[in-house]
Amino acid sequence: MPHPPLPYAATATSPTHPTSAPVGAAACATGLSKVYGEGETRVVALDSVSVEFGRGRFTAIMGPSGSGKSTLMHCMAGLDSISGGSARIGETELARLGDRQLTRLRRDKIGFIFQAFNLLPTLTALENITLPMDIAGRKPDQQWLDLVVGTVGLAGRLQHRPSQLSGGQQQRVAVARALASRPEIIFADEPTGNLDSRAGAEVLCFLRESVRELGQTVVMVTHDPVAASYADRVIFLADGHITDELAAPTAEDVLDRMRHFDTKGRTS
Repeated sequence: MPHPPLPYAATATSPTHPTSAPVGAAACATGLSKVYGEGETRVVALDSVSVEFGRGRFTAIMGPSGSGKSTLMHCMAGLDSISGGSARIGETELARLGDRQLTRLRRDKIGFIFQAFNLLPTLTALENITLPMDIAGRKPDQQWLDLVVGTVGLAGRLQHRPSQLSGGQQQRVAVARALASRPEIIFADEPTGNLDSRAGAEVLCFLRESVRELGQTVVMVTHDPVAASYADRVIFLADGHITDELAAPTAEDVLDRMRHFDTKGRTS
């Protein structure tokens, strides 16, 4: 299934997937485990998972409900503790950080995009974009900020409040907010879940172009084969294990792999 045309000229690049290998890892897990509860209520959400997320690449994580995909993202982003193994952002081992250090790491090195836009209604689009840096007491790099705003097509909407923006535009603000501080990695959890197909396609284009044009690293959890097809690589989880991987995916390829889970009874 071909991707829809990009909605603005600034991102009109080839829809083909890049072929260059990633340079280093922006994040990686080694033997990562996550267990909830004890005894009869014990649930193994992740079972000795090892994976790397290359710098300057767009990776999608897929799997049936309960497979561990959101848990993997939350552990890698420092939003949830791990039970065993290792999770690193760059060279930083997350398990060795205290709460204050984790907060600083998430603020300075990680960008987040969630299904809910999480914008403050009283702030303008620009104020929402720069809010994390304002809280940290840092001034944005104006040249980079202008590039990000131009890339996501918000130049004419910066003084609008969220109520004056469409759902797709609000999610673009959230994408720009994640990019504005130049994090080492962006984690996106179902970023198009609350959007219609056109607005979702726009946001996915923005994420793809942030990787190709701005050198960003993006890791996205999704259940949608079309959304996953925008990524350079898809990893598949089932029952807390990585079971498969697909490079340069198409929506049809991803759907075929997901049907494989269905035939084994691993449906949501």
